[in-house]
Amino acid sequence: QVQLVESGGGLVQAGGSLRLSCAASGRTVSSLAMAWVRQAPGKEREFVAAISWNGGTTYYADSVKGRFTIFRDNPKNTVYLQMNSLKPEDTAVYYCAADRYIATMAGDYDYWGQGTQVTVSS
Repeated sequence: QVQLVESGGGLVQAGGSLRLSCAASGRTVSSLAMAWVRQAPGKEREFVAAISWNGGTTYYADSVKGRFTIFRDNPKNTVYLQMNSLKPEDTAVYYCAADRYIATMAGDYDYWGQGTQVTVSS
């Protein structure tokens, strides 16, 4: 079993920055691909970014490329999402997800955290 706990969400003005953290626990966490997925009110879950188990491969949604960076610290069992140049349309609940294989579809991930709210004001 894998447990994921997100933190770091909050309220920020457009153009600002936030760093989300996802603390993972459970067996073989360091061997899992990790991802961030977001869900805005009234919308489906949307893939944001993913990183392979060793950090060697990353994927980003077109909407966040150049603004968001995903990275991980395996000794700390933590994955991060650095979000810069935030826009009001980035407002959503951000979820951390994990799976054996890296993917760019939210539905491909088996393990999920409870989510953290990010609100970007204009």
